[in-house]
Amino acid sequence: MSFQNTHRETFVLKATCRASSGIVAAVTSFLSNRGCYISELAQFDDVDTGQFFMRAVCYVETGDCTLADIREQFPEVAATFDMNWELHAADIPTKTLIMVSKFDHCLDDLLYRKRKGELHMEITAVVSNHLDLRPMAEREGIRFIYLPVTKENKPEQEKALLDIIAETGTELVVLARYMQVLSDDLCKQLRGRAINIHHSFLPGFKGAKPYHQAFERGVKLIGATAHYVTSDLDEGPIIEQSVQPVDHTFRPDALVAVGRDTETVALARAVRLHIEQRVFLDGNKTVIFR
Repeated sequence: MSFQNTHRETFVLKATCRASSGIVAAVTSFLSNRGCYISELAQFDDVDTGQFFMRAVCYVETGDCTLADIREQFPEVAATFDMNWELHAADIPTKTLIMVSKFDHCLDDLLYRKRKGELHMEITAVVSNHLDLRPMAEREGIRFIYLPVTKENKPEQEKALLDIIAETGTELVVLARYMQVLSDDLCKQLRGRAINIHHSFLPGFKGAKPYHQAFERGVKLIGATAHYVTSDLDEGPIIEQSVQPVDHTFRPDALVAVGRDTETVALARAVRLHIEQRVFLDGNKTVIFR
């Protein structure tokens, strides 16, 4: 017998609290008593912090309980364990705003994957501090918003960005090679809902032309890291990393090409994990149920 849900509304329940006995039993009993079939269930105890993490994918198999009923009644269970929880309807795409500058590879890859159905998201807008990628966005029928940033107007433009996020109901912000540092205040307001892609090497190279620096050092492995944005530049909780071996035959232009590949792969995977509600923040780390 197939348990695939072809007609019921599927939802994802995410929960975190202090680890203690009876959490799984309480949650699964609550769902079962309301006719819910649990198609996926994952849990993790962080022994260092004492935190418990749980993700369940469910749908109502029997009875007339609705998602609204579950959302209304679950707080009683959550209160027992002082639980932080979220309930997401799986069929509703995540409203996503993409920020870019001049590099087009990450935006192009995200648009392609969305078009092919790999990323269940609704792109609310593409925001940029340059006009270079406007044609790419508008070819897809996506609203393009030009917000040039200078030292003088940065606070004003960040406020405009927050207004756009609020106006469009944006749930996720993706910095797809957006070459501006966000202010500490903006990072705090976007905590846990803004993903950045960073070229990371072993060793790491900061500043201009990182691939040329890598060439000069003769690196043997290059990669990219997708992480949540924090006020600590490029040091936020890591979601996904992609690496690829290279050798002495790779000149800077070849490293740049390989770097583009690793960046697109890491960013796309991170976006998918986030919109499928598989990522939990755990201090400066993440817990990810794949």
